Amino acid sequence: MEYVQPIRSTEKIKEVKAILKRRSKRDYFLFVLGINTGLRVSDLLQLKVEDVKDRTHINIKEKKTGKQKKFKLNKSAIEAIKDYTETLDDDRYLFAGFKNKEKAISRVQAYRILNEVAKEAGLKEIGTHTMRKTFGYHFYQKTKDVALLQTIFNHSAPSVTLKYIGVNQDMMDAAMDDFAL
Repeated sequence: MEYVQPIRSTEKIKEVKAILKRRSKRDYFLFVLGINTGLRVSDLLQLKVEDVKDRTHINIKEKKTGKQKKFKLNKSAIEAIKDYTETLDDDRYLFAGFKNKEKAISRVQAYRILNEVAKEAGLKEIGTHTMRKTFGYHFYQKTKDVALLQTIFNHSAPSVTLKYIGVNQDMMDAAMDDFAL
């Protein structure tokens, strides 16, 4: 398994959004919801319209942990949900396949979508976890609250969270930039 990175540049995030918006409303929405909630792709893919439409929070049972989780939606997520779901039936999967509307796309399909766009945007080390890590990285940069992010991600220690979102690597890189003998 490859180790993926967050998208650190807000300009690259905008570029990825623009590419996805041109390609598919569904795929654009997947990315926007992913980077604004920090949910695992396995949890995003199980959502139905009724789980998010006209809501302020997402209530899910996490696939990985089996734990119940309540997550507040931010303004960007709420706007994207309103725009995306306005014409969809409530019992439909948010990320239904184009051919089979009765099933959500697979993790593999989500990976392919993100990987194709990443190549077009000139990004490397991208995978489905990139959305979650991007959320975490930017949440941390804005709040500097590693304890809260650790709780959101359900990590065992702050060091795990900082490593996960790539902050440790940033700090090591910066330290080496300033180091010379």
